Amino acid sequence: MTSPWWSDALADPWRDPYAPAAVVVPAAPLEAGSQPEPVRDPDAPGRPGLRQVVLLSLITALLAGSLGSALTYAFLRGGAGVPSLGAQSAQAPALAQREPESLAGVAEKVLPSVVTLRVASLGGISEGSGFVVSAEGHIVTNDHVVSGGTGKATVIFNDGSSAQGKVVGQDPESDLAVVKVTRTGLKPVEFGDSDALAVGDPVLAIGSPLSLANTVTAGIVSALDRTMQAGEPGGPTRYYAAIQTDAAVNHGNSGGPLVDGAGRVVGVNSTIKSLVADGQEAGNIGLAFAIPINQAKRVTQDIIGTGKARRTVIGAQVGGTGVTSGGVRLNAVEPSGPAAAAGLRAGDVVLRLNGHPMNDPADLVALVRKYAPGSVVTVEYQRGTARQNASVTLAADAK
Repeated sequence: MTSPWWSDALADPWRDPYAPAAVVVPAAPLEAGSQPEPVRDPDAPGRPGLRQVVLLSLITALLAGSLGSALTYAFLRGGAGVPSLGAQSAQAPALAQREPESLAGVAEKVLPSVVTLRVASLGGISEGSGFVVSAEGHIVTNDHVVSGGTGKATVIFNDGSSAQGKVVGQDPESDLAVVKVTRTGLKPVEFGDSDALAVGDPVLAIGSPLSLANTVTAGIVSALDRTMQAGEPGGPTRYYAAIQTDAAVNHGNSGGPLVDGAGRVVGVNSTIKSLVADGQEAGNIGLAFAIPINQAKRVTQDIIGTGKARRTVIGAQVGGTGVTSGGVRLNAVEPSGPAAAAGLRAGDVVLRLNGHPMNDPADLVALVRKYAPGSVVTVEYQRGTARQNASVTLAADAK
């Protein structure tokens, strides 16, 4: 039976040695206006000392530096979730290490020889291109670049320097002119053989299209012996059997070089085809035409040597086309000319010249101008119903 006394004494420390006990001392009464003494928990963390602060800062700095280095290394190695972009490849060669036959190598070779020409005239300033052909300062360009001017031109070189040039001579019908500057250290171009070109050969057009100097565009030879009859209203009619290319050519390219894959000049960029109406500004549509360099070189030598160019003629006047067989009809034959000496007569219809078909009177004139005086060409013609061949030795005109 449980004792009532014992149950009342369960919390009495004097009776139960295991009961918790505490000694309470009554607090003294506070005086008026005084504050109670602050109480601090002895188990609470204390305020850090100076040594603890320094040690904590040092540890934090070391951890931050180690973490930053690790992240940087991981980023540079493509780690930490950031992928390495692009495939690994050999380092691109410097310009001086380009292969000579590469497009960059060809451009590097030819650009120092290409110039920009500015010519003042009553209509303002016209601009075109040209290229150095002799160490003495002769520069080839188009006649239509310098025509209408004062006989002088400002020549701007590849390095940005300039010099005054003088027009030595020009041939409007072949659209070629020669300008000369007094300057040393010029680098002439290397000439190629335009007769050796084939459709599909790579070419570069170099010049200053739309006043953008030192511009290089690339393409291929898209046709050969494309007969051209060009000219401005009231001006001369120009004939030539052109090299057709799809390299981008625009206004300002006129007179600049067309270059083959070995860096040799094979043509003089001269004209473009466009879809715009007369009087509108034409732009490139991939049909550009250059004077073959074999013809241009011959005319240039004539101009430098005599001040004018010889034109190659066949000694006949052409009229319309043939009625049934195509070709071009000879309206008249000069009695002492090359055609008469080969047995051709007025009324004969020329079908082919050295294998090239005749479809328009301009075709015969342009193809004859391509050859040098003294060249022998084969003419296939029709007289009545019979077809015949004749060997014609072309001559220079008497002008």
